[in-house]
Amino acid sequence: MTVLDALQQTLAAEHAALYTYGVLGARTSQAATTELYDVLTAGYRRHRARRDRLRLLVVEAGGEPVAAAAAYGLDGRPVRPAQLQAAALELEATGVATMLALVARSTGTVREWAMAEATWSASWQLELGGEAQTWPGAPELG
Repeated sequence: MTVLDALQQTLAAEHAALYTYGVLGARTSQAATTELYDVLTAGYRRHRARRDRLRLLVVEAGGEPVAAAAAYGLDGRPVRPAQLQAAALELEATGVATMLALVARSTGTVREWAMAEATWSASWQLELGGEAQTWPGAPELG
């Protein structure tokens, strides 16, 4: 797999993450669950910036950025705050693994950026009520 392939796979995953964060945010009440709404909004913004950076990295690597799908499936139908929080937590766990796969297939500034993003997703899990892990994104090492 080339770095361009890894960037495209990571970009595709970010498209799905953005879609999912959008759905989760739309199902959250800013008035009733302010803290959850704020956490989901911050997550959405970070993933949007990540998606935008990945698009630039794909172009710099000589590729045409993969487009987002029209829709993505969500597991179940999260509507309660605890379900929304759990879905976002799962998104970030997947995000760590995805970014670490890019770390493994890249070098230089791309690798440094991907590692910083993996670290962000790992720490953001704590904001979403997750527990600290010894090896986030690599449970086989635990």
